[in-house]
Amino acid sequence: MQILIIEDELTIADIIFSRLTKEKYSVDIATNGEEGLYNSLSGIYNLIILDVMLPFVNGFEILKQIREEKIDTKVIMLTAKAELEDKLSGFNYGADDYVTKPFHVEELIARVNVQLRKDNSKKIKDYIEVGNLKLNLKTSSLYCTSTNESIEIGCKEFLLLEYLMKNKDIIISKNQIYDAVWGLDSVYESNNLEAYISFIRKKLKIIDCNVSIKAVRGLGYKLEVYDE
Repeated sequence: MQILIIEDELTIADIIFSRLTKEKYSVDIATNGEEGLYNSLSGIYNLIILDVMLPFVNGFEILKQIREEKIDTKVIMLTAKAELEDKLSGFNYGADDYVTKPFHVEELIARVNVQLRKDNSKKIKDYIEVGNLKLNLKTSSLYCTSTNESIEIGCKEFLLLEYLMKNKDIIISKNQIYDAVWGLDSVYESNNLEAYISFIRKKLKIIDCNVSIKAVRGLGYKLEVYDE
């Protein structure tokens, strides 16, 4: 089961992330509304935990757009906006549950489990596709649909490429990547990211796909599809 947390308060996001991973869920974090909307529209998640007050795009707008796209992912709103009018707005836009801050993490986990039990028959894609590149989420392998070439990748390479593919055409800062792939509390060497980017680039070249990882000077990295 895959869960997306869209929450700009990193302490709260980290607490929820840690607790959900203990439950053996696969969890991603988006720390602003723009990133959260992009990830949500992928349709790969079983459930989204969605804050309302977010930078760039608020939670109600995210919920509205994913429902307009006919994406039926379960959504639990998580917000300090506790007025009845706000709750009704959430439900009217298509929320499945509404939890107000402050909250007990165990109650949130219980609500997550209830929603996922209701949705345990939902078919989730076992791959992500960008351009002619497919990343198999079950086997951690890369496949080019144009050349029919495939190659295996390591664990950190998989996590890094998965994150970049989910955020295609978006410039992601090094800190965002470290938080998403290595974890908010992890200690890492400053050259780790560059090394893994290099490993992935070599494998993308081996299978001859039309996807590249571009370094944006002073900002971070961006995965993009280039014209052949």
